[in-house]
Amino acid sequence: MTERPTVLIVDDDYSALSLLGIMLDREGFEPVKVYDAHEALAALGLRTPDLIILDLMMPGIDGVRLATILRQRRDTSRTPILMLSSMADQDNIRRGLDAGANDYLIKPVLHAELIAKVRALIKAARS
Repeated sequence: MTERPTVLIVDDDYSALSLLGIMLDREGFEPVKVYDAHEALAALGLRTPDLIILDLMMPGIDGVRLATILRQRRDTSRTPILMLSSMADQDNIRRGLDAGANDYLIKPVLHAELIAKVRALIKAARS
């Protein structure tokens, strides 16, 4: 049996965390769900995921700042980051991508769109 790709989900909305976790689990991924940047950094001490999904707006350290931190770390400098936010304006999309996100999706996200992006980002990172 092959190991399921791990996806770290960082979102301060518990219902979003739950829904994203269910979608990823059903498609063969191993979701690791955390509520904020501090929990994300602690989780990274245990294992480097195959992909990280970040919410843009979070208390304390937001998704843009966390993406910047992740890009500076040796263990996550090349890990794909998917920014996921209800902030659909061009400034926030640009901020997320400039901080190091590989892609940006708008909430609410369609199941098929999320899974396609996750698969494509992991595949690209592995090749």
